[in-house]
Amino acid sequence: MDDFNEAQKWQQHLSLLKTQYVNLYTSNNELQQKYAIATATKQESGFIERLLATVASLHGQKQYSDLTIKLIDNEIPAHKFVLSARSDFWNESSLANTTFLDWSKLDGNVGSILLKWIYTSVVNRENLTLDLMKAAAGFLLTELVEQCEMYLIGTVTLRDCVALYTAAEELGAEKLREHCSSLISTHWEDLTGDDFKEMPGALLYELLKTKSDYPLHSAVRLEREDVVFLYLVEHNAELSKAVNAVDHKGRRALEVALKTRQPSLARTLVEHQADLSAKDSRGLTLLQSAIYKGDSYAAEFIIEQLENSGASQRLCDRLKINDNINDDNYSDDSLKQFEGVSVLHLVSKHNTPDMIAVAAKLLQAGIDENLQDNRGWTALHWSIAERHEPLFELLLDSKNIDLDVTTNDGSWPLSFALRADPYCKAFAEKLLSRGATANPIYPGQRDTLLHILAREKRQDAAIFLVKHSKDDNLTKKTNIAGFTVLHEASKAGLADLTKLLLEKDDSGSCTTIINERNEVPLHLAVVNLHYPVVEALLNTEKNSKDQLNAKDVDGETPLSLAIQAPLKKTREIVAALINSGANINEKNDKGLSLLHQAILKEDSATAIFLLENGADMNVKTSDGETPLQLSVHCRLGEVVEALCRRGADTSTGCPLWDALDSDQEDTASILVTHGADTDCWTTGPDGCLQTLLHRAIDDNKEEIAQFLIRSGCDLNAPRRPGANGEGGEEAHDNCAPLHLCCQWGLEQVVQTLVEHGANVNARDAEGKTPIHIAIQNQHTQIISLLLCHPNLDLSLRDKKGLSPFATALTVRNNKAAQAILERLPTAAEQFDNKGRNFLHMAIQKDDMESILFLLSIQVDVNSRVQDVTQTPPLHLAVVSGNEMLVRSLILAGARINDTDAHRNTALHAAAKAGHAAVVAALLQNNINFDSVNTDGDNALHVAVREGHVAVVRTLLTECTLDAETVNLKGRNPLHELARCGRDNAATICELFLECMTQYPINNADADGNTPLLIAYMRGNGNLCRTLVKAGACLGSMNKDGITIFNYQVATKQLLYRLLDSLTQEAPWADKDICLECGTKFSLTMRKHHCRHCGRILCSKCSGQDVPILKFGLNKPVRVCVVCFDVLQIGAE
Repeated sequence: MDDFNEAQKWQQHLSLLKTQYVNLYTSNNELQQKYAIATATKQESGFIERLLATVASLHGQKQYSDLTIKLIDNEIPAHKFVLSARSDFWNESSLANTTFLDWSKLDGNVGSILLKWIYTSVVNRENLTLDLMKAAAGFLLTELVEQCEMYLIGTVTLRDCVALYTAAEELGAEKLREHCSSLISTHWEDLTGDDFKEMPGALLYELLKTKSDYPLHSAVRLEREDVVFLYLVEHNAELSKAVNAVDHKGRRALEVALKTRQPSLARTLVEHQADLSAKDSRGLTLLQSAIYKGDSYAAEFIIEQLENSGASQRLCDRLKINDNINDDNYSDDSLKQFEGVSVLHLVSKHNTPDMIAVAAKLLQAGIDENLQDNRGWTALHWSIAERHEPLFELLLDSKNIDLDVTTNDGSWPLSFALRADPYCKAFAEKLLSRGATANPIYPGQRDTLLHILAREKRQDAAIFLVKHSKDDNLTKKTNIAGFTVLHEASKAGLADLTKLLLEKDDSGSCTTIINERNEVPLHLAVVNLHYPVVEALLNTEKNSKDQLNAKDVDGETPLSLAIQAPLKKTREIVAALINSGANINEKNDKGLSLLHQAILKEDSATAIFLLENGADMNVKTSDGETPLQLSVHCRLGEVVEALCRRGADTSTGCPLWDALDSDQEDTASILVTHGADTDCWTTGPDGCLQTLLHRAIDDNKEEIAQFLIRSGCDLNAPRRPGANGEGGEEAHDNCAPLHLCCQWGLEQVVQTLVEHGANVNARDAEGKTPIHIAIQNQHTQIISLLLCHPNLDLSLRDKKGLSPFATALTVRNNKAAQAILERLPTAAEQFDNKGRNFLHMAIQKDDMESILFLLSIQVDVNSRVQDVTQTPPLHLAVVSGNEMLVRSLILAGARINDTDAHRNTALHAAAKAGHAAVVAALLQNNINFDSVNTDGDNALHVAVREGHVAVVRTLLTECTLDAETVNLKGRNPLHELARCGRDNAATICELFLECMTQYPINNADADGNTPLLIAYMRGNGNLCRTLVKAGACLGSMNKDGITIFNYQVATKQLLYRLLDSLTQEAPWADKDICLECGTKFSLTMRKHHCRHCGRILCSKCSGQDVPILKFGLNKPVRVCVVCFDVLQIGAE
């Protein structure tokens, strides 16, 4: 409807455009005339106007008339000069001797309109007709012809365009002809033969050659045999090619002629070599195409022509589809089903009298009625498949018809009739009456037709065939798989057919025939839930009990197969089998009874049904499982309850655990109610013995554990070794269930155990209580639960001596520690076997979290370690080097000047540990920096002894400590520095001299040793050089008479280098004896000094004189032998 409306709109639009064109044309002519007048001069304009007016006024007037024109109905006076002025047709010679013109041959009022235009140049547009144009052309009135031509171009339509084209061709009106030609080209397919019937053949042929790519096809379509003749004459040299050419639609001229019912033209084409067997783009011959389309006329014509030409054998050509069809018009996939068929097969698609006549004509022409297509189907098969009874009967009447021909899959015409839906009874009866085989056997599987019908559940057709069969062994015939028809009927549920077959079996043996899977028909009826068939098999008078006990290859009886389906579907079948004597306790090849099988199939209804019918409830599977265990595994609570009510053993295999482990609490409750053991000691890890509660806790199954506790299991029993001592750590750890729960964090189970009276103070093999375990594993909620118990004893220690509070601090569980203190305030002041309390241990571990916690609960920050050292907490803190910890203890009230058993202050400890930042912190908090210990050492003694440069610098720069203090051995810090022999001793010495320029570097200790002598004896060259450079006396002697000159060393190289390094005269040593030979000075033995090393010597030992240029002594001065050699030879 939308397309029609759209076409109407366009048609109206086109009509308006035509009207507008005509109006514009008329206006244009008027404007041209006015323009011609307006552009003339005034004189000419006046003359032309008067002349035109005069000529126009003479129209039809006798005034000045010298000529009479006879029209069809009257005579009109005219003037020769006017006619002569209009056209050369009326020249002077043609009008000289005449006074009369005969225009009576002009149609209608064409003459009067033409005469009026000659005088006035005016014509109404509705008068601009083709007749006027023809008349004007005849009188050579070119202007009027053009005027008519332009008007007709605007008014031409599809219906008159052919006539106007013909006229334009005759008149030489090129514009009109071209316009009509364009219109014809545009609407070529819409034009018919009626439109061209008046056009001359030659003209039409020329038009076709210009307008159509296939002139022959167009001539045939237009039904112009004369034009076809012209074409055949022109293409005589290549006639076969021209006649059989294919147009853009894939058609040949012969096909077009037959489609338009032009037999004469079609015969002409055949006579001129048209190919009757030519194929179209789909691969169809003309005959195949005609029959496929149901064109009986074309089909009969082609059959007749093939017969006449002696080519009847072409009737048997098979249809071969062209796979490379590019034309969308022929892309129908339905055509492919006819691949390989003959034309006789194609007739079956058209159930009309005309097509039956075609089939009869084909048979009469000698076509082979038994031809088979690619599937092996004959026309008879096709007629049955299409229920084409007229064709079917026509074929049956054919004398050579084969009624038992088979298709590629082995099907007979009879099988087609019987396997149709619904089956074709009339066809089957006629086939059987004509002698078709009644129950043929299919190749391959050796199925009979009756097998197929039963398998396909075509009961009516099968019954029809049984009743029409005369074969006595019908019920005993088997296929390769061993199936009889009764097997197939039982499997398909065909009760009526089953009864009929049983009636046909005189011996009654058909019910026990087995197939390749050892199945009797009863097996198949049961497994497919066909109760009517089962009933028919069991109720037959010839019923054999053997079919009830028959087992298939899987060891299944009909009854065992019946229970494999839901009971609501098989109740009637199961009951019927049991009532007929089937064994209810029969086992299959896997050792499973019917009850076992029903339970494993999770079919509660069937299992209970079997129990109600006397099934053995204590029989075990080959794996030793009872029906009760299987019921628990399969989550069949109803079956469990039914078994328990009947007294089933609940202890075998511990079904209680199976129920709980599979989230069947209701089933577990049923078992407990009927006396199931809630402990059920079984083998645990490494062979130890454990209860179900242990197992549930170890597996983190809280709900199971809670159920067992509420059901009255043993709450405090630990695991124990096996009968022969088996078991690893778990067998000897003495952990009660509460210990295990605290270990794994099972809060809900802990709460349930406590509520049901579990011992909260139970101790394991390591002496730990449950709260020890909970604190170790950071289970806050469990700790809170246990602390709320009124019988909890927080003073119990484990074998390591740790109380619950100590354990909390050890694992940094401060929340637990705080909770314990709230319960037991004195818990934080306990000492271990080394005399340390929790604060001491936290400081030693540098556990700031615990320290801050202990400080927050205001523990005693001055509590000493209970051993011989009596070390305060502050001393322990400074040793750790944690400045923040030290400051925190001081802020918390630690006594800064507190000492240990050796009177060491915290400053001594910090100096010894080498923590400069801690030393600075202590100094900032006003520690007594001059305090000495029992050895008389102050902090500086300790720092230099340990070689801590940073600490020494801090002590020397940040306080006014007395750096010259001597200890009980008479040693100042510099003596200690020399004695320690550290690699950085020279650096520390330089620090001393930098901070204290007047430091007494030549002071001797209690043994008379100066720092230089001690350093020399220790072999510390760097320190020796630093002291010598600072002006240390080289000639000092200790109380043992030792100097650096006589000290026994492996080499004197250090001494020589020290002497060589002197840049100024060394300080003089003073002694009563010569430092070289030991002679005592007297009045006769004078004292001398070596001016190089400063030793005091006798005259003999200082008898060498030499200038010391490096000292600025240019004159020879007294030196010792050693210095003489050094000055003369050098250090080397």
